[in-house]
Amino acid sequence: QVQLVESGGGLVQSGGSLRLSCAASGRTVGTLGWYRQGPGKDREFVATITWNGGTTSYADSVKDRFTISRDNAKNTIYLQKNSLKPEDTAMYYCNAALWFSNTNYWGQGTQVTVSS
Repeated sequence: QVQLVESGGGLVQSGGSLRLSCAASGRTVGTLGWYRQGPGKDREFVATITWNGGTTSYADSVKDRFTISRDNAKNTIYLQKNSLKPEDTAMYYCNAALWFSNTNYWGQGTQVTVSS
């Protein structure tokens, strides 16, 4: 099984930056990504990256501001978040969609709050 642990959240001012990390305890051969759930909203897609190929995808709302990356040696993915807006306030969850087992794993989330 895969265990995902997010870190790096916090309270930042609008226009600031944060770097989220997601460390995996097991092999994550599949699609790794970030999702978020804001107050009163459904969980939504933010960004994904394939573990081996490095192919990335982004939600339109974060494209050009957020960058997802990976470090296979550390079994960790990151989300660099620049030019943060209040609407980015959410609980951010790490996700691993494994290809071989066709199984999804979720972390417990890390809170990001962006003040006006």
